[in-house]
Amino acid sequence: MKSLLSDEVVAVRGVLTDTHPVDFHVLGLTGAIDRLALPLRRRGTVVHLETPRHRMEVDRPSATLLYRAAQELLSNVYKFAQASAVTVRLGCVTHGMSHGVQLKVIDDGGGFDVPAAMIGRHTGMGLRLMRVAVGLAGGEVIIDSSAAAGTCVTITLPLD
Repeated sequence: MKSLLSDEVVAVRGVLTDTHPVDFHVLGLTGAIDRLALPLRRRGTVVHLETPRHRMEVDRPSATLLYRAAQELLSNVYKFAQASAVTVRLGCVTHGMSHGVQLKVIDDGGGFDVPAAMIGRHTGMGLRLMRVAVGLAGGEVIIDSSAAAGTCVTITLPLD
């Protein structure tokens, strides 16, 4: 039991503190995000990764930001949600003449109070920092959460 717990601590610590540059040329953004879900899978959480059939061209700064956002969101699912399933959806979006990339992380966990987390002193710091970083890149973060339906976080970044 102690060994299993120790393995989980190491896995979570790796997700939280992985500051090494991600080699998107080897794994691609999808592969890198899929790797982040490994601790959840080991725990028994069903992870669905949905990606477009065609190759997406995402510049390195946007790919890095989406990767870090996925890292934060999947870490939160692991630590807090008690979810039995999580879906990670990565795809292209268009708004009029603008093109973008969208990351959605949807879990069936316990949900949380979004307004409280956004102003809390000891909670929600990662979500707040993620929202600032996405905003500085011209993107948007939408968080929808309830105890009955779990949490859905949608991040949209412009590509042009």
